[in-house]
Amino acid sequence: MARPAKLRCVAQLPSVGFFRPVGIPANDLQGIRLSLEELEAIRLKDLEGLEQEECAQQMRVSRPTFHRILQSARVKLADALNNGKAIQIEGGDFELAQRLFRCGNDGHEWNVPFEAMAQKLPLSCPKCLSGNIQPIPLPPFASGRGFGRRFRRGRQW
Repeated sequence: MARPAKLRCVAQLPSVGFFRPVGIPANDLQGIRLSLEELEAIRLKDLEGLEQEECAQQMRVSRPTFHRILQSARVKLADALNNGKAIQIEGGDFELAQRLFRCGNDGHEWNVPFEAMAQKLPLSCPKCLSGNIQPIPLPPFASGRGFGRRFRRGRQW
């Protein structure tokens, strides 16, 4: 029996989940699937310019695992860009670093770190102390293995 994959820590969900090349008819369009942890690896290393050791620490994985995730993401992106394929960003084995909540009374929004949520769920708004709070839903493209279990993975409502 294979060992279960360790969850990778993702700082935020992307605002866009699908990219497609211009000029290719939809019926001829092929696509690739980029997981959220692969996107996070690209963001940390290439966009933020962090060293691999720092990136691995932020994602809570070993440096060799981070390198494999990054290499997989770069191969997929190179394939999509060179061969005119669409890029679908979804799923993966990850947990969000923070969860966003909204107060039903005053509309106040706040983040709760994952470590704090694992110990205790927020019961009231920190601003008005109302118990009328709701987690803010995640975008529809954030689906897959990372959104199943309460307290451990992604969406929990």
